[in-house]
Amino acid sequence: MKRPINKETLIVSAGVAIGLFVIISGFNSGSTGRDAQRLPDVIERMTPGPGDQVLQQSQIFVDFIDGYNASLTIDGIALDTTRLDELTDNGATPRPGAQVEIPPTAIYDPGNFTISFLPQDGAPITTLIQGTHTATVLFWKIPEGPEKARSFTWEFDSN
Repeated sequence: MKRPINKETLIVSAGVAIGLFVIISGFNSGSTGRDAQRLPDVIERMTPGPGDQVLQQSQIFVDFIDGYNASLTIDGIALDTTRLDELTDNGATPRPGAQVEIPPTAIYDPGNFTISFLPQDGAPITTLIQGTHTATVLFWKIPEGPEKARSFTWEFDSN
């Protein structure tokens, strides 16, 4: 003998199924971390990231995968870049513990494939004034040179 279908149980079951579908779809479409920042594959990490809030004296830092060189522009100001391996007069690696004068420019570290800038006296940008800032990093494979450069632009806020 067939039992009649209970409409209340059918409605509750359909509601639970729809709810599970919405929750699973939400998890699958949500993006966090690298996906949310839409970083190019060649950028391993950066600070500040898109939409981040930082202090006025915060360092801007971009870390690339091996084999990339870069330059940095902040708020429309193209920053001069100094390579760490060019900081000594003769190009030799400084002795451990030796003092090296770091200029107030963007610093490219060819050993780690990073570029960074710290606002300071004597630099084109002495402080990140309160508000929204736009940064652009131009990057290229070292053998190809800057003629084949790509760029990534993002905004961050300082308080």
